Amino acid sequence: MVNMDKVIEQAIEKDASDIHLMATLKPMFRIARALVEMEGASVLKEEDMYEIYDYIIRGNVDKDHVFTTTKKLDTSYEYKGIRLRVNLSYANEVPVCTMRLIKNELPKYEDLGVPDIVRRMTYQPQGLILVTGKTNSGKSTTLNALVNHINETQNKKILSLESPIEYKHTSKNSMIVQKEVGEGRDCLTYHDGVKNALREDCDILVIGEIRDKVTMEAAIEMAESGHLVIGTLHTKSCAETIDRMINFYEVRDQAQIKYLLSSLLKLVISQRLLVGTSGKLELVPEVMVVDNIVSGVIRKEKISVSEIEDAIQSAQDKGSVSLINSIATLFVENKITLEQAKAQVEEKNIETLNRTIMQLRIKKGNNNN
Repeated sequence: MVNMDKVIEQAIEKDASDIHLMATLKPMFRIARALVEMEGASVLKEEDMYEIYDYIIRGNVDKDHVFTTTKKLDTSYEYKGIRLRVNLSYANEVPVCTMRLIKNELPKYEDLGVPDIVRRMTYQPQGLILVTGKTNSGKSTTLNALVNHINETQNKKILSLESPIEYKHTSKNSMIVQKEVGEGRDCLTYHDGVKNALREDCDILVIGEIRDKVTMEAAIEMAESGHLVIGTLHTKSCAETIDRMINFYEVRDQAQIKYLLSSLLKLVISQRLLVGTSGKLELVPEVMVVDNIVSGVIRKEKISVSEIEDAIQSAQDKGSVSLINSIATLFVENKITLEQAKAQVEEKNIETLNRTIMQLRIKKGNNNN
């Protein structure tokens, strides 16, 4: 019989980010991106996985119904004040489980390495701000640190839609309403939550994930009606984010959505995390401030990735930060290796990376003199 309390306690002790549980393997922890077996643990059996399922569900009929009908479940679990984001699914007709440990204390926004322009953009009275990146890129941490900063410094009503709720915020200078999305939760779908937000007199709407066209449409309607909307998307770059949003729509509708995005979108931050030379995770941000040049590129009949990248590069005085500049800066500051730096860019951009590194070194040398 598996002792889940012991598994979670050891994960906390080892400062693991995730727990992976699967029949035929020992419990695995993800520590600084590496998978490590739990010490002193036995191999999990099929019956152990059903016990783990019962441990997490705790007899909740709604959660059990979602899992048995959809064969997957995203939920949250709390152990001695530590919150965990839990995903249950099936593999070979046996439950498998992934648990993400949520730190009780959010890092300060200033300590994340996110460019300050992102924080400043939250003072916009309306529009759309997107935090993007692949899985495990720190989107949720950045988003919640941003919400916490607004909560402490602005007097707003913030409505947050999440699936599941990870960080529990306490109202400070702002009023925060957090709703969990899903069957048997506070609202059925993100789309339903966003539509209802129009009637809830909020100033800022936070959407945990924009997954589909209907949620995107509702977010745009919210931004059009005079609200600030902050959302996340699973995309790996600012250019891909624009492309993904446009491709939610049929070709015949894309000209209209391009026009709306060019006027409502204020900023996109796309981020990555790399294990640095110190063994700690380093944030690699790409930031696109949507100025007149970027707006013009978005409205074009055919979106060009290179044009968007050039527009980001040319708008550094407005707060935009190119991916290449972020990578080069981390290398010059000895936070990542040259091999890591080159692995993050396409072959055609290696020369640009080398040139940027050289320019930063010259600038650094001049500053030291």
